[in-house]
Formats: sequence, structure tokens, C-alpha cells
Amino acid sequence: MCFVTNGDAGQNGGVDPIRVVIADDHVLYRRGLQMVVSQDDDIEIVGEAGDGKEAVDRTVELLPDVVLMDVRMPHTSGIQACQTIKALVPSTKIIMLTMSDEESDLYEAVKAGANGYLLKDVPGEEIADGVRAVHNGDSLLSPSMASKLLAEFAHMSKRQGERPSGVGAPRLTDRELEVLRLVARGLANKEIAHQLFISENTVKNHVRNILEKLQLHSRMEAAMYAVRENLLEPGE
Repeated sequence: MCFVTNGDAGQNGGVDPIRVVIADDHVLYRRGLQMVVSQDDDIEIVGEAGDGKEAVDRTVELLPDVVLMDVRMPHTSGIQACQTIKALVPSTKIIMLTMSDEESDLYEAVKAGANGYLLKDVPGEEIADGVRAVHNGDSLLSPSMASKLLAEFAHMSKRQGERPSGVGAPRLTDRELEVLRLVARGLANKEIAHQLFISENTVKNHVRNILEKLQLHSRMEAAMYAVRENLLEPGE
């Protein structure tokens, strides 16, 4: 599993558990996922949904921290539900789950604002770790999907022709551009702070400002933005 980190992902330790809604049209899968994910006290399953519309309704009703969402569901797809939830409850983080490694689903999920994208065949423990990660502000992808995603955006950038570095990001300060490039390289806040000789809290503030200025939902989107806009130096 590949993380675009915002610090260390760990258990909550003494604070309120992470509240999770599971959305999948297969009841047995929901039950199995619930058993595995809620084994530790720091994660609590507060609701379930069998299709995308129900996922939206449960999220608006329960205001969970994280939704585990199947990509393909009847009536309203997981992608459509993700987009609606991000509009109605932007504080909720969403991890898309799928049996397929279809690239088109991955790109649509990212555009819809998903914070993570995992294949269903990963161990349940990794999904639990993913819940903690996105709750802490990280983004995550299965390694195979991460490489496909970055390769596709690099290819898209080449198709658009040569563009001068920094095009598309005039609103970012020089320091924010430095932070964005390091985020795109997968560095954690602590590592970015060490490299730029600033505090970790200052890095967090820069990341928040970057996402707000560029109207992005997650560090994963910020990383892809950096690739698409040719902001990385050669060899990065």
C-alpha cells in the first residue's frame, strides 16, 4: 500500500474512535469487513449501506469520519456517491474499494474527491490501516494503482506539449511550490520540515493553503497536480 503521508498513521490512543460507514452491495462482504476493521478499539462501524444512494443518506445522517465505498453499486455508483458526499459532507474522508484495477475507475474516483483507492483483495488489516491513514490526512493507493496513476498523468502532461515550469500555479508562493514538490515526492510533513528547515506545524499550514488555493481535496490530488503541471524537477 502506498501512502502520500501527512504524518504518522497510527491508532487513536485515548481519543474518540474513528467513525466509519461501510457501503457495499454484498452483505457478506460488509459483514466480513466490519469484523476485521473494527477489531481494534480505535475504529467504530456506525452504519452500513447497500448502494450509492443509501451511502449518501447514511453519511448525511451519521456524519462519519470515513466511508469505505465500493466503486460499483446498483442505482447510484460509488463514484457518483463519492462526488455527492464530498459536496454535502466535505469533512468525511472516502476510501474507494474495488475488485478491478480498471484505470478509468481510478481516475474517476480521484476526480470525484476520493482520499484513497484500494483493491478488495488486500488484507483487511491493511484496510484498517488505510482508515487510520486517511483520517490522519494521508492519501493512499495500492502500489500497482499508484504507478498507473502517475504514469498516466505524466503521459497526459507530455500530450499537452511542452509547458514552462510553474504554469497553472501562479497563486502559490515560492515556499508553497517547494512544499508541493516534496508532497508529490511522497515526503511526510516531518521530512519536509527537516528538508526546508521549518517546523512541522508550518508545513501543515502550507499544505492546507495549497489545497485551498488549488481547490483540491487531498494530498494525492496535489501530487497529481504537480505531475500534470510539470512542477517536478527532472529526475524527481
